[in-house]
Amino acid sequence: MTDQPDDPTQVTELLLAWGQGDDAALERLIPLVHVELRRIAGRHMAHERVGHSLQATALVNEAYLRLVDVRLMKWQDRAHFFAMSARLMRRILVDFARSRGYQKRGGGAEKVSFDEGLVVSNDRGHDLVALDDALIALAKVDSRKSQVIEMRFFGGLSVEETAEALHVSPETVMRDWKLAKAWLLRELKS
Repeated sequence: MTDQPDDPTQVTELLLAWGQGDDAALERLIPLVHVELRRIAGRHMAHERVGHSLQATALVNEAYLRLVDVRLMKWQDRAHFFAMSARLMRRILVDFARSRGYQKRGGGAEKVSFDEGLVVSNDRGHDLVALDDALIALAKVDSRKSQVIEMRFFGGLSVEETAEALHVSPETVMRDWKLAKAWLLRELKS
């Protein structure tokens, strides 16, 4: 095993050990995944309003706290860990937006479109809640397409990493990505 940051083999081995109750594995894992978790948090925060009281560092720290609570999860590999971390960060931001008094389904927020990036209004908490509601609705129709959006858009995973995490081909990921974006665009416009 090497000690280079985010070595996929070492990360997977440490995740498996941590999942089996080895607390020392978590101590060795954190430095290896911290940079990638900060990148994921940065992607999430880039879609938030300017002056958001939650910063990327706080988002990573909150994610660490919640990840420790699920330490006995059966991690598959590095891609699975980062996909779940991205989902968890999205949940943290949505919970934060909802706790700030945003109403379900946007509560009068401006409508948003969804493409390679998210174009958002001045009050991005509404947009995040609307997008979360749309992703939840998509998950009820097609769970895998919802996971593709979470992993690629929120987690910043590549097509190949997403395919690995979902145990499908890269072509399936691209097909799901295109269909899910179209579905979300239609949902957000309605």
